Amino acid sequence: MPQAPPGARRQWAADRAMRPPMRSPGRPEPSRAVQREFWRLIASGITSVQAAEGVGVSAPVGIRWFRHAGGMTPLSLDEPSGRYLSFAEREEIALLRAQDKGVREIARTIGRDPGTVSRELRRNAATRGGNPVYRAVVAQWKTQQAAKRPKTAKLVDNDRLREYVQDRLAGDVHRPDGTIVPGPATPPWKGLNKPRRQDRRWSTAWSPEQIARRLRLDFPDDESMRISHEAIYQSLFIEGRGALKRELVTCLRTGRALREPRVRSRNKPQGHVTADVVLSERPAEADDRAVPGHWEGDLIIGTGRSAIGTLVERSSRSTLLVHLPRLEGWGEKPYVKNGPSLGGYGAVAMNAALTESMTKLPEQLRKTLTWDRGKELSGHAQFAMESGTRVFFADPHSPWQRPTNENTNGLLRQYFPKGTDLSRWSAEDLEAVAHALNNRPRKVLGWRTPAEVFEEQLRSLQQPGVATTG
Repeated sequence: MPQAPPGARRQWAADRAMRPPMRSPGRPEPSRAVQREFWRLIASGITSVQAAEGVGVSAPVGIRWFRHAGGMTPLSLDEPSGRYLSFAEREEIALLRAQDKGVREIARTIGRDPGTVSRELRRNAATRGGNPVYRAVVAQWKTQQAAKRPKTAKLVDNDRLREYVQDRLAGDVHRPDGTIVPGPATPPWKGLNKPRRQDRRWSTAWSPEQIARRLRLDFPDDESMRISHEAIYQSLFIEGRGALKRELVTCLRTGRALREPRVRSRNKPQGHVTADVVLSERPAEADDRAVPGHWEGDLIIGTGRSAIGTLVERSSRSTLLVHLPRLEGWGEKPYVKNGPSLGGYGAVAMNAALTESMTKLPEQLRKTLTWDRGKELSGHAQFAMESGTRVFFADPHSPWQRPTNENTNGLLRQYFPKGTDLSRWSAEDLEAVAHALNNRPRKVLGWRTPAEVFEEQLRSLQQPGVATTG
């Protein structure tokens, strides 16, 4: 390897003295070009192991990149401009330098200015052996280290903003009178996704987008109280942000520790519906959501045939939770085939609980109810007669025909996970969860809450001279 002339060594020493000390962490990490290609492959939908193989790094390295970044790309996927030397050009410089080529000849070969090559050889040479020796990998690593511009996260600097975000993401669930509902005791977070078929922490659980949008309504004149939902996600998912604790990902609806594609749940409807109550017979005014009083309903099921009824108003997105306690004799009497259901959501018990919930509403706000094809509402004719609410059933295997209810059931699974006993929660507990859900701002409502919209509907009904269509 040719030795650098004394003048070049003096110039290198002078340049090095002007720069802060740079401590090597060991073997240089792969170039940004390699990492960029890795995240492009991740974006195409393949696994981190396959993406690692695609860019020539080991599977553990690819997994570590993915997990440390929380499944979110930490760098821009756009190619850098031609203003800066690429890794390929640095490899060419290293090869030509090893052949004892001069700076101007190297510059002509790679099509760069001689000053660019000269500065590159001085600034980014490897010095581990005592003399500056140019190596492409080390030069690329030094360039990446020097190019870093660490920026303090907004949630770290702004205590008021951080408290606002954290309170609406991880705050306590309150009853309407303000008392705190602690919810179930949960095991400590181990850095994984939400526990399968176990209790989850009860929290206020606004989504990052709801928090970001609501800030504009709560602080219209305070520009310091602004943050994007993506910045909140980064504070949760990416290690080292320091603003929000990683375990707060359990307060997200999905409860995922990494950003991953959503897995769709399968709907399992059953058919027992007559032609007069199919969805096509539902009044057209229920479709555009302009007129209040049209509801969607379903059950969320727990262990031991426990269940909770869910009702969502299509216009305001207001939620009612129906308490379905187990009947007397549950667990004591032997099972009787075709006998009465003691689990709490047989046809008779379901009709009684639904009627009690719906009749608390004004008549103008209980026009129709769209249900899936579960047999728990096989007594819908009796329910319609007692409550004055017409019942319609969605088509088989068509959960999208009840979109608001399906979405709400997904939100409720944060409080009532699959595989847990739902009969232990009292009517007051269900009211507290519904209260928390109804006071979360919604994008579709212009970042107002369902409770605010529902209150407007009630006030409009109380005005004298308002015509009813019920």
